[in-house]
Amino acid sequence: MKWLLALLLCLSAACASAAQEAKLFVRGSQQEIVSAHAGKLLIIGFWSLTCTNCSDDLALFGKLAEKYRNLNLVLVSTDSPEQKQEIARTLQHYRLGRAESWVFADSYTERLRFEVDAQWYGELPRTYFFDATGHSTAVSGKIDRDQVERWIRESGKRG
Repeated sequence: MKWLLALLLCLSAACASAAQEAKLFVRGSQQEIVSAHAGKLLIIGFWSLTCTNCSDDLALFGKLAEKYRNLNLVLVSTDSPEQKQEIARTLQHYRLGRAESWVFADSYTERLRFEVDAQWYGELPRTYFFDATGHSTAVSGKIDRDQVERWIRESGKRG
């Protein structure tokens, strides 16, 4: 029984280490993310551990990341850096442990949201779709799989 517990602990540690460490999202991070993915399709999803609809979007992102291996997907948790372990576990649960992950690291969250988008008032989930030219479309609330897949196909043809 002890060896089984030790094995489970080792597997749990291996899964946690496979997850990418969340970077700290501060002023300028949005521009850093967009610049790093310039010329490519990019989806940035803002979410929180306490957001009910966010879990639906995370499940969808996990499926999309599996189907579209080259999808540039960045997930930004609006929770705090103290919750990094729980954030990593949640992303692992949705098979998003390898996705680029960020976490809000400024207690003045309104300033971060305003820098991302002056029209964003904190509603979650909030998703931004950037085409290869850098044009973005914002969606508040749950996203629809068919619409996202259509966007990927159509934007991919143009880019």
